Amino acid sequence: MTGEDALFDLEPAGPEDAGLAALLDRPIEELMAPDWADALRPVEGQLRDALSFAARRANDGKQILPASGNILRAFQQPLSDVKVLLLGQDPYPTPGHAVGLSFSVSRETRPIPRSLANIYRELHDDLGLPPRVHGDLSAWTEQGVLLLNRVLTVEARNAGAHRGKGWEAITTAAVTAVAQRTDGAGRQKPLVAILWGKDAESVVPLLEGAPSVVSVHPSPLSASRGFFGSKPFSRTNALLVEQGAEPVDWELPVL
Repeated sequence: MTGEDALFDLEPAGPEDAGLAALLDRPIEELMAPDWADALRPVEGQLRDALSFAARRANDGKQILPASGNILRAFQQPLSDVKVLLLGQDPYPTPGHAVGLSFSVSRETRPIPRSLANIYRELHDDLGLPPRVHGDLSAWTEQGVLLLNRVLTVEARNAGAHRGKGWEAITTAAVTAVAQRTDGAGRQKPLVAILWGKDAESVVPLLEGAPSVVSVHPSPLSASRGFFGSKPFSRTNALLVEQGAEPVDWELPVL
């Protein structure tokens, strides 16, 4: 799935995204991968409430980001495939940026958001990989990297507008589900969490002891205070190998 693909054939209708109402009528099995549906069924009521809140804000004339078809995009990747959790805060509030995967944008988005530009700088300094002119990180998801935001919707040009509106219960359940997966012998499946910023770091107690790579957020406001030089990509791969898992190829395809 590329950065511009949506989960459903639902077209947003300007600020009042009619697709939000359509999501409310869909069974949870149609909204995400089957194993995610099973894992999140206990919080399905909270999920409906969070979507209802976003729909009401859309009805009030607010532009909700990302487009409705991408709100639950992170859960299209099977839960069983996850080996790296890369947790963000909430979606980009700039119209056209949010695509339902933390830190990622579509291939057409220019300029690349500054936080993502800082991630690319650290990727180069850590592994020597060249920055890309595009900001589509979906190739990482194909290798088991879950690009999940703590909050799954936002209002245009109003960062953090949907914090405390119910999404945290959903993503808490999601992180818990990732951490509690076991193999056929009952052992915890390989997992590394990349946690940038205080919001992300708050999930450490949910990780069941899985290793985490923690630093400040790559935002221009904080990147120079510990993100640069933190080597998250090489450290993550080393921790995966220690657990018997394949490392991630962090190099992104060219356009």
